[in-house]
Amino acid sequence: MKYRITHITRYSYSEPVSLCHNLAHLKLRSQPTQTDINSQVRIDPLPSVSREFRDYFGNQVNYFAVQQPHQKLTITSISEVNIVPPTPITPVLDQSWETVIATLDQNLNEDVLEARLFTMDSLYIRTNTDLLDYALPSFVPERPFLECVADLMTRIYKEYTYDPNSTSIGTPLDELLINKRGVCQDFAHLAIGCIRSLGLPARYVSGYLETIPPPGVPKLQGADASHAWFSVYSPTMGWIDFDPTNNIIPNDQHITTAVGRDFSDVTPVKGVSYGGGTHSLNVSVDVERLT
Repeated sequence: MKYRITHITRYSYSEPVSLCHNLAHLKLRSQPTQTDINSQVRIDPLPSVSREFRDYFGNQVNYFAVQQPHQKLTITSISEVNIVPPTPITPVLDQSWETVIATLDQNLNEDVLEARLFTMDSLYIRTNTDLLDYALPSFVPERPFLECVADLMTRIYKEYTYDPNSTSIGTPLDELLINKRGVCQDFAHLAIGCIRSLGLPARYVSGYLETIPPPGVPKLQGADASHAWFSVYSPTMGWIDFDPTNNIIPNDQHITTAVGRDFSDVTPVKGVSYGGGTHSLNVSVDVERLT
């Protein structure tokens, strides 16, 4: 499946900004099921300093600085990508979650050592007994690891309500557990926190999801949005993605931008600015299927 993704971020300021420094995770990640055909990021006003690099997690990152006064900043990312559906998995055939923990403790190969990083706390995900208690009904003794994860995903999907007005990026997981309302990044953080509370590896995935309007209804330009889900590491099957917002194992409609410990590692655009007064932010995303 081939897609074109257009992601436009617009900042408007009440007063001139004299200088800004920014990091953008907007170019698509290279991985076995995903080939980045062509990606470009355009910034207006033209930055004085601009460079690209790969971060610790292997994500493509754009750094730029605008050093001239401005009251508007527009960042446009256009990417074309080819998605190959991953090999279907059978969660019940995976090894038990207890065996995965033992492998993480004893095996010293590179992939396992890398996965250990994703068992630890991060900025937005702090493990605790409440997360452990929520996880345990899915992680019964000797149950296959991926089957446990699939069950946890389904429980979050059924027990939590998608509500874009209920949380912010700073909403703690303790509050989410009580209110049971949130958005895709909340549900991904919750699942990761539950899995890490058992000492198992889970990472945050940011990207896009193709949305298909009902028959006869034209797709609205700019109506798509960034999406988030999570991934777990199975020593026998590698990293496997799960989408608790939609209760599915991603196939060829999920497009990955970046992976990290949580949202703070993969924020689409973040930075600092000097001046500017108050500001407004507008983001539009189009995911267009080409073939």
